Amino acid sequence: MQALVIAAPGQARIEDVPEPEMKPGEALLKVRRVGLCGSDLNSFRGRNPLVTFPRVPGHEIAATIVALSEDSSVLTPGMDVTLSPYSHCGRCPACLNGRHNACQANQTLGVQRDGALTEYITIPIEKLYAAPLNLQELCLVEPLTVGCHAAARGRVAAGEAVAVYGCGGVGLGAIAAAAARGARVIAVDVDDAKLDLARAAGAAHTVNSGSQAAAAVLAQWTDGAGPSVVIEAVGSAETFRAAVEQVAFTGRVVYIGYAKEPVAYETKLFVQKELDILGSRNALPEDFRAVVAMLEQHRFPVERVARILVPLEHAPQVLQDWSAHPERFSKITVSLD
Repeated sequence: MQALVIAAPGQARIEDVPEPEMKPGEALLKVRRVGLCGSDLNSFRGRNPLVTFPRVPGHEIAATIVALSEDSSVLTPGMDVTLSPYSHCGRCPACLNGRHNACQANQTLGVQRDGALTEYITIPIEKLYAAPLNLQELCLVEPLTVGCHAAARGRVAAGEAVAVYGCGGVGLGAIAAAAARGARVIAVDVDDAKLDLARAAGAAHTVNSGSQAAAAVLAQWTDGAGPSVVIEAVGSAETFRAAVEQVAFTGRVVYIGYAKEPVAYETKLFVQKELDILGSRNALPEDFRAVVAMLEQHRFPVERVARILVPLEHAPQVLQDWSAHPERFSKITVSLD
């Protein structure tokens, strides 16, 4: 069967790979579509420290069940599904605390192990989620769950002001989830097109931090108090600091991205404001269920977010073009039908 293989940084090609063998507790899936995200681009560029080569990327998945190794009360062959691409050991402190998303030994599809940009894959049955969604919606579930988990980590509540820095796929998930919880969401980005999508996803206000002083605008819209929650989905030293500086006293800061360089903080703000500083990694089953429910209710601008669909054989060139001109691309989905 065919697969997209990143052989080395900057080198992607279509190769023949062995078909998978279904083990006990697994399902055999026919991959239908796979969404590409920033981590896939970083893998292609050789900037993802967790990736070794060669590697088959892909973890945002829509697939059809071909066979199940055991009976299931909710899943049957022929059913379209999405899935959680994370593994967990069941033994580390995170797993023992019920937070499998942060497993110390996690291996994510397409990162530490081969992913889904191939014709067939096998996956533990417990990782599958069936829903009455179309293929494009199924592809968007996983990236949206990452933002949804961040909103849950921040304990976002109705009536609160929540600022989200970064309106890429993950940031849009945080915006939609916070809005669904009844919060007043303020989206911050440097791209007006992304801010327009943020409004469609549920943001009440938007700030272009390239042309506006975000701190002043956030203060104005919160009567000087600052947002109760700031969710950082950019991963820069500047936005890491801004989150702590701009959040309200006794507020919560949630980091999804991670800065690629050391961050120098004014640490007295942690104490003076008595802040909750929270990391957010991957997603839990309840996040998958919440996103599926949101998409079932058509509360997310799916068609506006995912506009580029290419066949598998064009994927190597698309990665090259995306790497060379990232500003020209929106969400990319690869079709394996």
